[in-house]
Parts: sequence; C-alpha cells; structure tokens
Amino acid sequence: MSTLAQLQSGALNGAPHIEISDNLTEFPVELYQQVDTLEILDLSNNHLTELSDDFHRFTQLKILFCSMNAFKELPEVLGKCQNLEMIGFKDCQIKHVSAQALPPKLRWLILTGNQLTELPDSFDKTPRLQKLALANNKLVSLPASLASCEALELIRVSANQLAEFPDVLCE
Repeated sequence: MSTLAQLQSGALNGAPHIEISDNLTEFPVELYQQVDTLEILDLSNNHLTELSDDFHRFTQLKILFCSMNAFKELPEVLGKCQNLEMIGFKDCQIKHVSAQALPPKLRWLILTGNQLTELPDSFDKTPRLQKLALANNKLVSLPASLASCEALELIRVSANQLAEFPDVLCE
C-alpha cells in the first residue's frame, strides 16, 4: 500500500496500480500525473465523498475501488470513463445511482452494504456486465433492463427488501 507522501514526492510516477488508504478527505490532485498509466486505483478506507468532475481523464483506468468511504451517490463521472470495467463502492453510504454513472465497458459493479432503494433502468447500456453485487441494501425491486445483461454470471441481492424473487432474473 502506498501513502499520500509517496504520491506527492513522485515516487509512484508511472505506476499502473496505486492503493492509498491515508485518511483522505479529498481526491489527491497528484494522481493526475498518472492519467496515462494508471489502470488500477484503490482509494478504499478513506473519508472521500466525491470524485472530481474531470476524473474521466484517467483514460487507462480499468479498475476503481472506493469502498468504505462516505459517498452518498455513485459519481456520475464514472460513466465517462471509457475503459473502466470494475467498480467497487462497498460499505459507503450510497443512496443513489444515476444512469449516467454506469460506464459502457462495465463488467463488475460492487455496491454491497449501501442504502440503495432503487437502481436506474439503464443496464441495457452495460451489455458486458458479469458480476453485480447488491447485498445489504434496501432494494424493493430490480430494473427490467437487467434482462438485457446476457453476460451476467453472478448477482447478489441477499439482505434487501425484495418481497419476491425478481422475475427479471428468469429472463
């Protein structure tokens, strides 16, 4: 695991994988020195509430983990990240996911342990989706557009408020 001091000193320049858990309250602007090389970014276990509006500048980013932070919504800027395939915002405080937050190449979406009551009905825009982890939320239904996710291999919806088995999963 890296530190903010290492990032600020330039010791992580050119690194394809950066993991920082250093009580961050703001997105470290020094990470923008890595926009062309960073493929995996893990900012879990911090105190972040948002990502910057120009986060999509990370053109090579494939995997983003921001679990155990204080996000109230899945950042919409993620939808502009053209190569982003895996998103993990586990155990944050997310109450809202907009359709614009889902990137086109999304394969894994991990939103376990949040406060979601609904999801956008736009999963037809994520045909590569393979894994969807939604356990421990407050979902009462699943969107019909999940039926278009033909690559979906795993969905976790335990510990929600689903009254019956979601018919969309049979489709």
